[in-house]
Amino acid sequence: MRNSSRGVVDPFIVMDVMEAARAAEAAGRHIIHMEVGQPGTAAPLGALQAAAKAMEEDALGYTVALGLPALRKRIAQLYGEWYNVDLNPERVIVTSGSSSAFLLAFTALFEAGDRVAIGAPGYPSYRQILKALSLEPVLIEARPENRLQPVAQDLENLNAQGLMVASPANPTGTMLSKSAMSDLIGAAHESGTAFVSDEIYHGIEYEAKAVTALELTDDAYVINSFSKYFSMTGWRVGWMVVPEDHVRVIERLAQNMFICAPHISQVTALAAMECHEELDANMSVYSDNRRLMLDGLPKAGFDKFAPPDGGFYAYVDVSDYTNDSRAFAAKILEKAGVAVTPGLDFDSKRGYQTLRLSYARSTDDIKEGLLRLQSFMATRR
Repeated sequence: MRNSSRGVVDPFIVMDVMEAARAAEAAGRHIIHMEVGQPGTAAPLGALQAAAKAMEEDALGYTVALGLPALRKRIAQLYGEWYNVDLNPERVIVTSGSSSAFLLAFTALFEAGDRVAIGAPGYPSYRQILKALSLEPVLIEARPENRLQPVAQDLENLNAQGLMVASPANPTGTMLSKSAMSDLIGAAHESGTAFVSDEIYHGIEYEAKAVTALELTDDAYVINSFSKYFSMTGWRVGWMVVPEDHVRVIERLAQNMFICAPHISQVTALAAMECHEELDANMSVYSDNRRLMLDGLPKAGFDKFAPPDGGFYAYVDVSDYTNDSRAFAAKILEKAGVAVTPGLDFDSKRGYQTLRLSYARSTDDIKEGLLRLQSFMATRR
């Protein structure tokens, strides 16, 4: 059977690490999971109760392609609560996770062959989805002095039709300030470049609130999800906010590509948005875990990283110890029983010397993982 060149994309290395960790656990080992980018908690109890009730009382068939009107309205309300942004619910589109939002956004905005700029390090699926859509990812090698975020000057002479940013970012956890976001939006608009903001880690911030692009412009695509802050990764429900004159474009695409996001997941997401006490408790765990990481990683010899502003990752420079992060991660799993992700997933050029470590699991797991890393590294000195 013939294959299309669009299907030739790189593997998602973290999934390979997860499989190696699963195999180790199947062999009887206790593995600390610092590789996986998902909360260790389930969806909030109130949301699960709403889901159970819906399954008893409702056939849960198709919804309209743009999503349940009540959920779209509640998401718009969130922008008023978090950012003091008055958002028209008609601009909100409910999606099957953020992944389908990327597909919809890239398909709506760009022609085959267009160039879309993304920061490196960055979420690997950006570039793989772009490739699969016959688009050209243009990597901006973000610099440590900019906390590994793109800056407006990086857009000069790129000749890109699109720019995607992420704040807080995966894998670094660093955020764009309002002025930095404004400068990027201004530079993009000046050059006729479509601006897309991935805001999936909003809500998980520590010392300052993340800035949404919608505070600064309506001429942008904003993508978010219930996977991280709302602890609903496996439910596959997210959303996007688009300019008013793009809603019908996205609606037609969504009708044909996805029909709708899962009905039960939309019901659960709507209820999750009211579970403030449980969500606040999750944030307390992330905050405690972050403090442990900031203290414990340098004790293991991992002291080259930007303290994360949000999300639940530390992106560590390990160039003092290896030029092969994949082999180094495998050795850490083998010897220490800690699963971590090689930086190659996030930066194909410089990721040989970096690791991403997630602290989304329980505090006890993070404590144990750090002790194991410290013991492992002590044997290498």
